[in-house]
Amino acid sequence: MAENTKRSVFGFHGLFGFLISVVGLLSICVVLMLMVIAAQRNAQVRPYDPAPIRNVKNIKMISVDNKDFAFQEKDK
Repeated sequence: MAENTKRSVFGFHGLFGFLISVVGLLSICVVLMLMVIAAQRNAQVRPYDPAPIRNVKNIKMISVDNKDFAFQEKDK
């Protein structure tokens, strides 16, 4: 059997491949964290407006079967 003489520590499958994979994974994590920060800032500037669902009559598709699970008015 012939011996593999093309092995190298700095080959693409060695240390260089490891560095490429680590840098790639870290860059993916950084991009995802930046997207999360952008989404949180957007939610802070324009928060959710619950005005359309304050009244149960504004909600469509409430049947007799699921009326117990629909929005309930506050007790006065």
